[in-house]
Amino acid sequence: MKKRNKTMTLAVLALSFPMVLTGCGSTKGSANGEVIVYNWGEYIDPDTIDMFEEETGIKVVYDEFETNEIMYPKVESGAASYDVVCPSDYMISKMIENDMLAQLNFDNIPNARKNIGAQYFEQSKSFDPDNQYSVPYCWGTVGILYNKTMVEEPITSWAQLWDEKYSDNILMQDSVRDAFMVAEKLNGFSMNTVDPAELETAKNSLIEQKPLVQAYVIDQVRDKMIGGEAAIGVIYSGEAIYTQRENPDLEYVIPEEGTNVWIDSWVILKDAPNKENAEKFIDFMCRDDIALKNFEYITYSTPNDAARELITDEDIKNSDIAFPDLSQYHNLETYVYLGEDGDFLYNNLWKEVKSN
Repeated sequence: MKKRNKTMTLAVLALSFPMVLTGCGSTKGSANGEVIVYNWGEYIDPDTIDMFEEETGIKVVYDEFETNEIMYPKVESGAASYDVVCPSDYMISKMIENDMLAQLNFDNIPNARKNIGAQYFEQSKSFDPDNQYSVPYCWGTVGILYNKTMVEEPITSWAQLWDEKYSDNILMQDSVRDAFMVAEKLNGFSMNTVDPAELETAKNSLIEQKPLVQAYVIDQVRDKMIGGEAAIGVIYSGEAIYTQRENPDLEYVIPEEGTNVWIDSWVILKDAPNKENAEKFIDFMCRDDIALKNFEYITYSTPNDAARELITDEDIKNSDIAFPDLSQYHNLETYVYLGEDGDFLYNNLWKEVKSN
């Protein structure tokens, strides 16, 4: 998925962890071995890695990826021997289907069952039917962020991303599934459709919108919206929380046609060289105080109910962005893996959009 400022993260890690590798070579001298983690950029509080190493004597070898689609082939090829990875929902389904993940022993990850809300494990069944392979780490929605000083009316619909008066002031996600989700919801389709006629309609909607779009971006949507460089943009809810802190003129909304509710989860690779340490790492990240630190650092919603109870800022604790009441919205879906044929179809249509 998606949604983080990698440059900042690498700088932070370089300052905070001079011994942490950005690749996966061997680390000598750790008391209890190592654990090799592959995660999104800016998706963990660096202090929690220090704390884990100090408490366990296990060295963390930490690497980052920008999208699920970049992560997957690197893991599949075996070019790097990772232990713990943090993919998104539909990619976890793909990894399960291709026998890439180890079944988790939850006896060794007690904080997961103790602290993660049951509703998040229930939601995870859409991509991990028996909750055997994944532990929810972060979750959220995709919506529209708009600058109240730059729009003429409240934003409530995906259709407003096609309004000509916002020409050159619209930011779209540079992601095939997220871009198509917007067009699919606009047209009343499921965001998991593989119906050729529906996908053709969605493609044509994106092509029609393209002259109005200032840029297709991933991380830059956050900075551009904070700086007033665009009036309206598609963004992940965790980023919206941060942007509102930096620019109070920004407002986040879940469009009336529905949207994506996503989950990023910890998994352990089937061929993980340090499986026991991987379980210890996931269990540590599920501890309430550690989950709280990560939530406060990355601002992405935590599924850790115990951590949420520890939040002292009542505005954040009860935020409709961080912790929305999903029962108040319609047509919410979680991405599912569409198979190789589905991936091929979407990718070809996206190429048509980008090249048109």
